[in-house]
Formats: sequence, structure tokens, C-alpha cells
Amino acid sequence: MSEVVLYYFDGRGQMESIRWLLAVAGVEFDEVLLKTREEFEKLLKDGSLMFQQVPLVEMDGMKLVQTKAILNYIAGKYNLYGKDLQERVKIDMYAEGTRDLMDMIKILPFVSPDEKTTKLELIQSKALERYFPVYEKALSGSQYLVGDHLSCADVHLLEATLMVEEKFPSILSSFPNLQAFQARMKTIPAISKFLQPGSKRKPPPDDIYVKTVKEVLRF
Repeated sequence: MSEVVLYYFDGRGQMESIRWLLAVAGVEFDEVLLKTREEFEKLLKDGSLMFQQVPLVEMDGMKLVQTKAILNYIAGKYNLYGKDLQERVKIDMYAEGTRDLMDMIKILPFVSPDEKTTKLELIQSKALERYFPVYEKALSGSQYLVGDHLSCADVHLLEATLMVEEKFPSILSSFPNLQAFQARMKTIPAISKFLQPGSKRKPPPDDIYVKTVKEVLRF
């Protein structure tokens, strides 16, 4: 088994951004896919889950929990977190924006059909009016969101734009800088590989994923 092991469900959720960063960093990882309540309770009983929740990532002899902490650790270790504190705080701000947008999408499979239409309309309006204009401006005349080096903020932005496009295929039509950014990012070998069929990138959540999550977490 790899030195890096991810414990989560067989789906995107909070783990997908972690998969993205590891893939971009060129880190091989294995996954333990939770399918039953008993498997989750075993992690609880052996003390692996500090706050009784996943994602859980085993790496460098540690058991890491809390999504932001895991992402920041990976970004810092693999030179995806800027060159100084000023760049880091800018990266954090951009990354938090993309995570806010992605979180709105992640909850969609768990809302009622009546709520889904309203949620989708909200996602579309927020993407068009709040989030994408910020990144469009930041990428004006710049290859990356912060500084002159690829950062975790860039990786999260690519992931977020692809997720939104799955719901609204033409949503980037009025954002040429974002379109160009997407095209550049897809030429990075590690990203190109991760986007290919058969990679460890997860597909959009389906009914089986939703059912498993609800049964394992009992909600």
C-alpha cells in the first residue's frame, strides 16, 4: 500500500480537492473506501478521527483530519503555497472563495428535488456575479492567481470551474481569462493525466454515493 492513504467514500465530497492536490503534486495514494457503518465506527474506536468525521489522510506518519488543514499541509509540503506570508494569505483568500462555491455544489445531491432548482439558480448567480468576476480580474495579464508560480488556489479554481460547468456548460462564455486559464492548466502533465478516464478523479455523485453516505453517517 502507498505511504499516503485516503479514507473516504467512493465519491467526491470533501476529499476530491485533496485528490486534486496530491495528483498535481505527483503523489501516489491509495484509498480505503468506506461502505458500511461498521467501517466508520472502527475508525472512531481506534481514535483515528479527531472530530469524529472524515476525510482522513494518513501521510508522513500522521493521521490528518479537517479538510483545510490537510490541503494546507499538502500545499506547503509540495511548493503550492506561495513564497512568503503575503502570497500565502492571498492564496488562502482565493482558495476560500473557490471552496465556498464548490461547497454549494457538494450539497446538491442531498437536498430535496423541490430545493434543487432554487439551489442551482443560486449557484449560477453567485458564480456569475460574485466569484468568477474576481478570478477573471485576478487573471488579467497574469498566468497564475498569485505570484509567478502554480499554487493550490489555481488547482482549486480549475476544479471549481469544471464542477460549475458540469451544471452550466456555457457559464464561462463571458470570462475569457478564465477560459484561457482552464486551457493552460489542462496542459500541465499531472493535471492532464488526472483528467483522463481511469484516474482517481471521481465522477459527479450518483444515487449510490448519496445512499452510502447517509447510511454510514446515519443522517
